[in-house]
Parts: sequence; C-alpha cells; structure tokens
Amino acid sequence: MPSFASAGIDIAYEIYGEGRPILLIHGFASSGIVNWVNTGWVEALQKAGWAPITIDNRGHGGSRKLYDPKLYFAHEMADDAARLLDRLGHETLPVMGYSMGARISAFLALRHSIRVKSAVWGGMGINLISGLEDSEEIIAALTAETLDEVKGATGRQFRIFADHTKADRAALAACMVSSREPMPASEVKKIAQPTFVAVGESDDMAGDPHALADLLPNGEAFVIPKRNHMLATGDPKFKTAALAWLATHG
Repeated sequence: MPSFASAGIDIAYEIYGEGRPILLIHGFASSGIVNWVNTGWVEALQKAGWAPITIDNRGHGGSRKLYDPKLYFAHEMADDAARLLDRLGHETLPVMGYSMGARISAFLALRHSIRVKSAVWGGMGINLISGLEDSEEIIAALTAETLDEVKGATGRQFRIFADHTKADRAALAACMVSSREPMPASEVKKIAQPTFVAVGESDDMAGDPHALADLLPNGEAFVIPKRNHMLATGDPKFKTAALAWLATHG
C-alpha cells in the first residue's frame, strides 16, 4: 500500500479504480481492507461509478502503530485524512465513515469543512456527543493475556475482532483511551454538509440515529433493520440506501 507522512506518522492508503473520488474511513480495530473491501463496499461503490479511497487510521492496518494515548484523538486522525486529501489533490469530496471512522468524519467536516462535500456516518448515532461508556471494558479486553480472561460481552466482541484481524492490541488499547472524544452538540449543529446517519436497529453502541440527525442542519437518519453494531457494516440494505443517497448528495 502507498503511504505518506502525516505530522511525522506514516499513514497507509489505497485508491481503487477510476471514477468520482470518495474517502472511506474505517472503524476501531479495523482497516481499509477489513472495513471496506471485505464487506463489499469498495466493489459496490465502484459499480456505482465511484473511485473509493481508503485510509488506514494511525495504529491500524498498514499505518504506524503508536502506544501513546495522546496521539489518538479523533480530531488528529481527521487531520490525517485532510492531509491525505492534500496529497491526492482533492479539494472536496464525499466522505464515508463507520463507527470510529464516522466520529473522525464528523471532526473532518467540522475542522476542514471545505473538504467534505457530504457525509455518510454508519454505526454512529447520538453517542457522537456522549462518547462511549464501555471504553474501560474494551481496553481491559484488549490487554488481557487470553480471551478466556475476558468476561464482558462488549469486551469479548472487540477482543475477538482484534484477534481475527491480527491487529496490534497494545496500539488499539492506546487508541481506545482518547479516540472516543465526544463532540459537543453545539459543534454538531455547525456541520452543515448533507449527512446520512445510518445505525443498526439493534446497535446499542451507536445510539439513536434520529437524535443525531435532528441536530444536523441537513441530517437524514436511516435504521438498518435487524443489525447490531458489527453486522451492520456491510449490510445490503445499508449499501442500497447509502448509494441511493450518494447519488443525490454526492
């Protein structure tokens, strides 16, 4: 994968095909390949005429692994994304993020508003404002010696996922400390770009998508039927709804 230095940190990215560019920002413990290629998003977007650009957030995938929690604030990862757009020469384009990637996308839209034409936020509802209550459980799960030591359902879910993707669990634990920084409601209200907020019907981690969309000047909520946080990522109904929305707002 190609990479570039963002504030001295090597960040990996990939560009798929030719067409209209769209930036994809993955979720916690994932990567561009896991979140967007393996779930069929890249293929679906290419068929719709898009040229997806994936970024591996710091500490994830092919990007540099860091172990200082102070280096993982979502607003700093949003700056990484803005620097990637600088490198590729894209002034403005649609941005899609899932879970932590949606939080990063929100900070990108807030801090670098000219770069974000429109946004799709998957797996992120009103908890963009309230943060994540299970952070300590997830950190403990990631740093446990074995999976058998992890008892909480949320912790086990993330530990199993991290092991499956062969992620650097120490880097992820550091990331979890600060990457869930909340965005005040007063700041959310400043995000004027058209934004599609999609959350699984059984997703307890994301929070209510309607409550978040109502705060946005141009927000639209969508509930992904019968899906939780993990299973909603590549859901066909999510793809269909998001692609239709992008056809109008992208």
